[in-house]
Amino acid sequence: MAEDKPKIKLQSQQGDIYEADQQVACMSTLIKNMVEGEDSGSEDAIPLPNVKTAILQRVLQYCEHHKENPPEEIAKPLKSTNLAEVVSEWDAEFVNVEQEVLFELILAANYLDIKPLLDLTCAKVASMIKGKTPEEIRKQFNIVNDFTPEEEAQVREENKWCEDA
Repeated sequence: MAEDKPKIKLQSQQGDIYEADQQVACMSTLIKNMVEGEDSGSEDAIPLPNVKTAILQRVLQYCEHHKENPPEEIAKPLKSTNLAEVVSEWDAEFVNVEQEVLFELILAANYLDIKPLLDLTCAKVASMIKGKTPEEIRKQFNIVNDFTPEEEAQVREENKWCEDA
């Protein structure tokens, strides 16, 4: 019965509290370590000051989806710019979000120590970069080029071996 499964309360940065099955919440190594370190009868919510409400909802959605269906390891280096060719359709769609949300998911996955989610979100960023020129990458991520032409030429010369591979 679903009612018998232990639940864990999680509190977002904004103070919103979510209840999740222990199996789902403990996909996070951080939460798993916190739960193992306290008495099992604790009713207090675990504060997650670095995770916004909307992002916590997404993280729980990911963990819920994968609780009975562990994600496959993502091959590195990434084989394609089309993430759907590398991960499941559900995972590819899950990270098909605005850049700001994607980066917040990366930060949350790192903070919560959910390696499969961190790998997935980083693979999404890698797919956005793969095969692009430095100028295209700067434009994609709104990065200002602060190198002088001389510095840029020096960096290109020092790293020429990368382009030959």
